[in-house]
Amino acid sequence: MEGNFSDQFVVVGANYKTYQVKVKKLTLRERITGKPIISIIVLGIIILGCVFAEQVYNHDPTSFYLENLNEPPGSEFYFGTDSLGRDIYSMIWYGGRVSILIGLLGMAIITVIGVVYGCLSGTANKEIDSIMMRIPELINSIPTLLLILLLTSIMGAQNILKISFVIGITGWCGLARIVRSEVRQIRSSEYVIAAKSMGGGFFHIMKKHLIPNFISTIMFVVVSSIGLSMSMESTLSFLGLGLPVDVVSWGSMLSLANKALLSNTWWVIIFPGIFLITTLVCITNIAYYFRKETNKRESYL
Repeated sequence: MEGNFSDQFVVVGANYKTYQVKVKKLTLRERITGKPIISIIVLGIIILGCVFAEQVYNHDPTSFYLENLNEPPGSEFYFGTDSLGRDIYSMIWYGGRVSILIGLLGMAIITVIGVVYGCLSGTANKEIDSIMMRIPELINSIPTLLLILLLTSIMGAQNILKISFVIGITGWCGLARIVRSEVRQIRSSEYVIAAKSMGGGFFHIMKKHLIPNFISTIMFVVVSSIGLSMSMESTLSFLGLGLPVDVVSWGSMLSLANKALLSNTWWVIIFPGIFLITTLVCITNIAYYFRKETNKRESYL
């Protein structure tokens, strides 16, 4: 047969009409409505400023300007100096790298442990699953801050990796329970059973069949864990159990807050606090957006 195959047929019928589906093009305003655009922009500016800190700061953030101790904000030191004579403006951009890195490392450790443990518990039989779920409950029965303080005191002098590790191994329990609940719902699906019958190992099934089905559900917890790790590092530094003072981070800068209150040098607290709180608020807004989108998709099912 020559020509187009559809040309060989004629559609007949009363009042036959052809219709074309019109796809509405969304305007820019409709596309960004509901999205945390401001949070993304502000967070992006802060991250870019920290990444390219050498091009942003105007003083050496690790140097001590002893002739300018506790100097208020001015034309030379934009955010003033601390009790050690360090430029706060330069320290904020330079130290933001450490705080964000701890947030990302803590998030990675929480995600890996929570996902693997949750998948193991979700695919196990009833007895093993019951035993495995008692461990997160036991960990959660101890106040998180108290547990972190205990571990940091045992591990001795702190660094970026140690703090990230301590925060990670104490913060995975909530994510593990969510993953376990999702896996219990999909473990009897045909594609999971077929993968097992064909000899697929645990990690193959987890990577190919389990994670793709609950990744959107756990995004809220994963993104929120970045802010949780950053705030916990700041808390530890404020209590004197975090990074040493010579390692510049937003948390170590806030560790001088007690001295700042006594000497009435408000700028030592205000500026690092503003950057830390702004970053945490932006991360939280983005996390809530993922949660809202997940709930919206689940309501359609």
